[in-house]
Amino acid sequence: MSALVKRSVLLAGHATSVALEPEFWAVLDRIAAERGLTKAGLLKMIDAERGRRPLASACRVLALEWSARGRD
Repeated sequence: MSALVKRSVLLAGHATSVALEPEFWAVLDRIAAERGLTKAGLLKMIDAERGRRPLASACRVLALEWSARGRD
């Protein structure tokens, strides 16, 4: 099992961190590049669209959905 990797970001004026497996970060980095966003920009987008879902879960779901579309 891969160790979690934390990344910090400022969301809605509050500092927070997200801990994910490196494999998820790799996919999220590709999504950010495809969309012309920084990593922080992608996390801000995910945060704005996640509803009540925890941020780490929303990140994993986005990565899985993106991969399922055959882009990975």
